[in-house]
Amino acid sequence: MRRTGFLLGLALALAAPAHAQRPNINERIRENQNRLEGIREERTQLEQQLSQLRGRAYTIGTELDNIERQKSVTNRIVNELDRQIGNLGGELDTVTVELIITEDALAETQAILEARLAEIYKRGSLWIFEVLLAAESFGDLLSRYKYLYLVSRQDRALAQEVEELRNRVAARRRELVVVHGELARQRSSRENELDRYLTLERQRQRALRDTRSTEQVTAQRLDALAQDEERLLGIIAALERERTRSPVIDATITDASVGRLAWPVDGDILYRFGRQAGPDNTAIRQHGLGIGVPVGTSVRAVAGGVVQHAGPFGTYGPTVLIEHGGGYYTLYLYLSRVDVAVGAAVAAGTAVGLSGGANSDDGPHIEFQIRGTGGIALDPQNWLIPR
Repeated sequence: MRRTGFLLGLALALAAPAHAQRPNINERIRENQNRLEGIREERTQLEQQLSQLRGRAYTIGTELDNIERQKSVTNRIVNELDRQIGNLGGELDTVTVELIITEDALAETQAILEARLAEIYKRGSLWIFEVLLAAESFGDLLSRYKYLYLVSRQDRALAQEVEELRNRVAARRRELVVVHGELARQRSSRENELDRYLTLERQRQRALRDTRSTEQVTAQRLDALAQDEERLLGIIAALERERTRSPVIDATITDASVGRLAWPVDGDILYRFGRQAGPDNTAIRQHGLGIGVPVGTSVRAVAGGVVQHAGPFGTYGPTVLIEHGGGYYTLYLYLSRVDVAVGAAVAAGTAVGLSGGANSDDGPHIEFQIRGTGGIALDPQNWLIPR
């Protein structure tokens, strides 16, 4: 029994430095908050600029540009919250495991201490004096005294170890409360940001209705992409209306899926989500992730769902749109062939078609998009398994 206690104490002593090196959860939460505040400050400046614009003459194009920039910043906030929610989920798992391990260690150490106390109680308080008085020689007396001294040190060490483990269990439980609270706050903040994004989109639509400008888009490709985006948002809006009337699809993508979805294909990243430089000093906002693969590569669904579109889609060519429930959708664009039909239920890993894109500006590839409530484009790299 004493040997077991010694080994347990040694293991805890060796593990303690590694545990101490783990960053404090409150420090990480403050870092996350500072990162979000930096992005929100950028949006506040854009809101102030728009307010100043409305106090003087301006072109509708200027207002639209400001609203688009606000939408872009809000999109960044949502994706930053997605990343933080994913990290907090991992932190929650880590703290939970640490709590279980520490509670097990506490239970074992308490059992050792209780056995030792029972042994002391059975022998009685006079046992120590009897041991010393029964010594047959001075050397025997010293040996017995040394033995009793070592036993008393071990007993004190056991009592101290129990107290330290109790403190560690209490600390882990406090961390769990903090992580649970922060996770709930981040999810609530994410919902508020999605509402703000939809409000900005309504402002944009009102601004477009109010203008009589005949200004045309200089790049035909940008215009085509914008039309495709509007059409896509319309399709998703219709699906969302249908979902709220009769939610029959079990959600296969949720907040917990951040950083856990399998890649639709294995290939190099040609372009990332966000604003990208285009030809003739233009800028193209990419709503997805471009993955370079040879034409004819099998493209797989990242999660189970129901196919809502399977066929040509404007400049994107053959396209598959899958609804995953809970307001989440994935798109597989620039295909050369579609292998699923509208209404088909697919599982994660199901082949939905073959890659294409040979005639696109970026060469053979597919574009993978993930959309949230209201059709908001989410950064796929936050949701896919890190590589």
